[in-house]
Amino acid sequence: MQIFSRINRNIRSLRRYRQVLGVLIKYGFGHVVEQLNIHHYLHRGKQLISRGAARKEIEHLTAPHRLRLALEELGPTFIKLGQLLSTRPDILSVEYTRELGKLQDKVPMVPAGSIREVIETEFGQSVETLYAEFSFSPLAAASIAQVHRGKLHSGEEVVIKVRRPDIARIIETDIDILQGLAYLVERHLASGTILNPVALVKEFRRTIEREMNFNRERHTIDRFRENFLQDATVYVPQTYPNYCGETVLTLEYVDGIKVSNFDQLREASYDLKTIACNGANAILQQVLVHGLFHGDPHPGNIFVLPNNVVCFIDFGMIGRLDRELTFRLAELLTAVLQRDVERLVAILLYSGDLTEEIRRPELKKAVSDFVDDYYEVPLQEIRAGRLLIEFVEILIQFRIPFSPDLMLLAKTLITMEGIGRQLDPEFNMVGHLKPFMSRLLQEKVGPTNLSREGMRMMQSYGALLKTLPDDLKEFITRINRNKFKIDLEHRGLERLITDLDKSSNRLSFSLLIAALIIGSSIVMQTDKGPLLFGFPALGILGYSIAAVLGLWLAIGILRSGRL
Repeated sequence: MQIFSRINRNIRSLRRYRQVLGVLIKYGFGHVVEQLNIHHYLHRGKQLISRGAARKEIEHLTAPHRLRLALEELGPTFIKLGQLLSTRPDILSVEYTRELGKLQDKVPMVPAGSIREVIETEFGQSVETLYAEFSFSPLAAASIAQVHRGKLHSGEEVVIKVRRPDIARIIETDIDILQGLAYLVERHLASGTILNPVALVKEFRRTIEREMNFNRERHTIDRFRENFLQDATVYVPQTYPNYCGETVLTLEYVDGIKVSNFDQLREASYDLKTIACNGANAILQQVLVHGLFHGDPHPGNIFVLPNNVVCFIDFGMIGRLDRELTFRLAELLTAVLQRDVERLVAILLYSGDLTEEIRRPELKKAVSDFVDDYYEVPLQEIRAGRLLIEFVEILIQFRIPFSPDLMLLAKTLITMEGIGRQLDPEFNMVGHLKPFMSRLLQEKVGPTNLSREGMRMMQSYGALLKTLPDDLKEFITRINRNKFKIDLEHRGLERLITDLDKSSNRLSFSLLIAALIIGSSIVMQTDKGPLLFGFPALGILGYSIAAVLGLWLAIGILRSGRL
């Protein structure tokens, strides 16, 4: 049975492969397909796809715009991939990340029967048994889930998030294809080893699998709720564990006003400045205190409740910062505000390994220019999110590794600053940041953190000292027995071998064509054998074969773009 299941999955993948190729070629990325050598495996499928692929209506669009349209057409998995790439300027240029940030789900609503089937399969009970009321007309529909309104038998108003049927199978097939394409990119494209696409797809697989598992989202919401339980300015909806599973998530219904409905907020006598302050403090507390922050705080995900309380919903996308990175972030912002170039360079050097060809003076010059842009700029004019993005651009320029969550944080701060300034024209995110940074820097040099760091170092060195004698003994033993080996890996040699293989094949092809032409010419001089139009048929056949092979070779060379 497993064999048939695997066969069906492979057939499904092949069909999807052809569809993916078709969309890429349609939107002008056929040259990428060529470089990946996919046509060797899907040549016929590609021929069928290519017909009529060039459409004049998309020829005038930019490459980032065409990529966004292609990902939207390919569906949920590729939309989510594009959203991930929009937070990775270390992989794509700013033009691409900005365009991919516009990606939108365009999905039809799931029929009521399918929604009922998902819920009843998850809990083994009918919808009517589980809920006193359930509206099959959705409040919202996205690529992975659909949201419905309902009511529990105990009287609580709830919203029910239901995973789309078959979405797990679709995403599994697409990720298998992405994994295969990633290996091809790494093997055939010159930038493949720099981009590390295989690791990117693995990271994407982990991210989307977490997003599809609603049990994990429930635990995340519970963590957020616990973090803000004693904060009267922030509210997080509660979950109902008995009505939650891997495919269904039941949450408290929050009757609030969207933070972007300014007129409605004013009519309800809310204080917009207080709302902006509460929202900023909530995000900064998530980032700098808890290390767990909402990764998509757009206006549709933030509601305002009575007493100017800010309520966050939809925790499908979250970011995480460990304590060390949080301390470093506070030091970075403090150094920028104090215009301390030397300290900034030290932070950068500590952030990761610099490549050998980058010199410290060049890095110092880039940091000086970065700091000069903020020299004598009033605090209320500094955009914290924009500042963080510019800092990340320096990391990218000097190939200094950094956490992808840092870029997600920058986008989060930009979104919150935009909302804050709409609520309050005098809103100043840096002003809200300063007390948090002061507390963080005090915590870093405080006795609790120092003792924790000291204990961690003692444990690390203790483990090293414990294994060091055995490691030294094994090392010396291997040398004495001539069994000490060093493994060397030559990167990029595979591409050279592939190119040499292509060149030798073309050369062999050329020799074969030349031999056919010479042999046919000799046959033409003999006047022996059957004649065709007064000439030896064998000679005409040889010329014809040579012409076809020569034309084939010429087309292959022209299509490769290497004359």
